[in-house]
Amino acid sequence: MPDEEHRNASPAAPHPPTDTAEEAIWLWTQIKEEARRDAEAEPALASYLYSTILSHSSLERSLSFHLGNKLCSSTLLSTLLYDLFLNNFSSDPDLRAAASADLLAARYRDPACVSFSHCLLNYKGFLACQAHRVAHKLWTQSRRPLALALQSRISDVFAVDIHPAARIGKGILFDHATGVVVGETAVIGNNVSILHHVTLGGTGKFGGDRHPKIGDGVLIGAGATILGNINIGEGAKIGAGSVVLIDVPPRTTAVGNPARLVGGKEQPTKHEECPGESMDHTSFISGWSDYII
Repeated sequence: MPDEEHRNASPAAPHPPTDTAEEAIWLWTQIKEEARRDAEAEPALASYLYSTILSHSSLERSLSFHLGNKLCSSTLLSTLLYDLFLNNFSSDPDLRAAASADLLAARYRDPACVSFSHCLLNYKGFLACQAHRVAHKLWTQSRRPLALALQSRISDVFAVDIHPAARIGKGILFDHATGVVVGETAVIGNNVSILHHVTLGGTGKFGGDRHPKIGDGVLIGAGATILGNINIGEGAKIGAGSVVLIDVPPRTTAVGNPARLVGGKEQPTKHEECPGESMDHTSFISGWSDYII
């Protein structure tokens, strides 16, 4: 008999083709297969899974329908939002590619993510990020009142507050996502993982470029606060609860309040792995602190 830990472990994630077009087709096929399996296993969800996934011909239609229903209100109708999301996803291959990359990021980095369909339907960090991408596109098209209305609904529904002007790469994981705040001039690179209650904020009340720039492959632990127009270098790691006010070099780890570099400012310890993908939060501890419980 398998032990309890192995019985409850998530199934191994299948790997997609490397070609982008084939990957999108493969991913949608996986999602539909998962939805059919879940509908058979849990008849109470059959109607829900049919309306959100199985009745649709593509990922962008399913995602647009789901976002429209999640973000609608008595005065902002789901049909209006569905058309808005679908028009943007259908006409912009970069939006579709980013959604696929974010689904893959959640499935491969989060052991609690049991399937792609689970992420699509239930991961509010994923949903908030996709809705933000559309809000950002509206912002760049000078449709700012609508972009700000979307930001407000995303914040209300998902407890994730991202200014529509903020620029976000692909392969993003907002893990848990509750309380994430991303300011107007913030930039987040590719393959970044951000835990809950992270703030990418400004300082003072002046306008202009005033928010952090997060490099590719960065991992930001839960409750971290990063303030000002500073750079978090590629592959850096920000420890949970840290307060970061100055630049963090690439491939280094910053921890504490105020944050300091593991190994010291002059010769900080550097790591080889990409923490945004490995999700390694704690390997630095032995070299940083002799605190023992």
